[in-house]
Amino acid sequence: MSKKVQMSETISIGTLLALSGGLMDAYSYIFRDHVFANAQTGNIILFGVNLSQGDFQSAFKYFCPIVAFAFGIILSEVLRSFGNKYGLHWRQIGVLFEILILSAVAFISTDYNLLANSLTSLACGIQVQAFKKIYSNSIATTMCIGNLRSGTENFYRFVVNGNRVHLKKAFLYYGIILCFVTGAIMGNVFIKLFEAKAILSSSFILFIAFLLMFLEDVDPIVPYK
Repeated sequence: MSKKVQMSETISIGTLLALSGGLMDAYSYIFRDHVFANAQTGNIILFGVNLSQGDFQSAFKYFCPIVAFAFGIILSEVLRSFGNKYGLHWRQIGVLFEILILSAVAFISTDYNLLANSLTSLACGIQVQAFKKIYSNSIATTMCIGNLRSGTENFYRFVVNGNRVHLKKAFLYYGIILCFVTGAIMGNVFIKLFEAKAILSSSFILFIAFLLMFLEDVDPIVPYK
């Protein structure tokens, strides 16, 4: 018998979160002065480069989202300590925080991109810490490097030993990457149509995930362990 898993660890939720993650990164980079909402490695590199060039204003532009992302991780852990209250799972509360934060960002002028990017990174920090698994497999929905490594590792193991579980895991990781890319494409399209309000589409996607998490725990569709 398949072991039941939380709805928050299913492909359905992972897909929605990855779409939202790609959209957030595209939004902050394309519309908000070329700062990454999720890819803090990129922000850290650009922070160091600008710092070495003596461009402290640009360095600060990348430093603030890094700090905000870290605070998002801390906030997620604080929410975890609350457990399940008011009929909501703590992860649902985290998603609600994301929705509210990103909805506020939609109404921030481009004159305050530093604030908008910091808030977006705060939301991303909440998500990356709250949603770390799909069917007990460690997965990130706000970045791709770990997923690319794990997917490729599992694909190689399938080629070597022919175990189809590894192939299924590879497809899982590559599928999440594809969703992230799709979210980035959607972000670019929505920015052209709605400009600052484009981030509301991310809030809408997260709201769907929030509603789905009211469903009972489910059985995995396929064995991933």
